[in-house]
Amino acid sequence: MEVPKSHPRYESLKKRETLLSFYEKGIVTVSGLISQGRGEAFDYLIGEKSQEFSVEAERAAVDKLLKSKKAVISVNGNAAALAGPEIVKFSKKFGITVEANIFYWSKERIERIVAFFREIGLEILGLNQDAIIPGLDSNRGKCERNGIFSSDTVVIPLEDGDRAEALKRMGKFVIAIDLNPLSRTSRFADISIVDDVQRTFNNFVNFKQADFIDHAASFDNSRNLANAISFIGKRATSIKEWNSQ
Repeated sequence: MEVPKSHPRYESLKKRETLLSFYEKGIVTVSGLISQGRGEAFDYLIGEKSQEFSVEAERAAVDKLLKSKKAVISVNGNAAALAGPEIVKFSKKFGITVEANIFYWSKERIERIVAFFREIGLEILGLNQDAIIPGLDSNRGKCERNGIFSSDTVVIPLEDGDRAEALKRMGKFVIAIDLNPLSRTSRFADISIVDDVQRTFNNFVNFKQADFIDHAASFDNSRNLANAISFIGKRATSIKEWNSQ
């Protein structure tokens, strides 16, 4: 479908078309399409841009990632489709490992995600899932011993709460990217970024050192989530603010 750039929903419609194309490639699942619809609703509520609470969490996240001994970015089909090139840029800029991990597991889907990232310039982990995250009975528990299993910090974009909780039990520092500040994932994470995944990684790449240095130590995740929820509540009940966006 050709979406004219003049369309007021251009960015949103473009993402929908991208997800459909990745569904046809066997990378995104039907469940992933449903998840995107939920994310779009929350993105609409935050004004479809990185708000102050988003940027604060992103600054803290980059600071923590660069201070970690072994950080890993976990990617599923939706993350690949929505922010693949941006994830590659960030990974290459700072040398951070990326690993494919999916809930609706199949060898073919893992291979397709790894192949997609290879096509856009990055070798990622995920083909040798030789370890299990304790306490996760689903296939989401499969991971690489040399990647997520032995990491100290894990970025989980567009993830489920069960995995966030399991990673926390393993002693990992968890950075979530989730447009829903009320989700279990957001509540279990150490840093919860309430922002679109593509915008998040774009911000990661474009930050200067002065933008994020020493932000992790003073970051209060509960307070930042409360700010996000407060913003959504005020915006949802303010006709004037809706009209100004």
